[in-house]
Amino acid sequence: KLVPGGYDNLKLSVILAVPPKYRSTLDIEKVRGVFPYGSAEFVVQDGGMIAPSGIAIEELGDRNDDMVVVCAAVTVGY
Repeated sequence: KLVPGGYDNLKLSVILAVPPKYRSTLDIEKVRGVFPYGSAEFVVQDGGMIAPSGIAIEELGDRNDDMVVVCAAVTVGY
């Protein structure tokens, strides 16, 4: 095995840099769902970027043409 104890014993440390305007809309449980193995700890801090996308699609829940960029740093250990 590559990971002692198997993949379920992975420990993830995730730092997310989120634009302050969108921090309250961040769904940590949805983010947690993209990691198929192990347990994850999250730190959320101000950062990221908001840029114009040039289009807002109401059917997708868009309220404006903001393109939200979140920077993520993931450290994997066991």
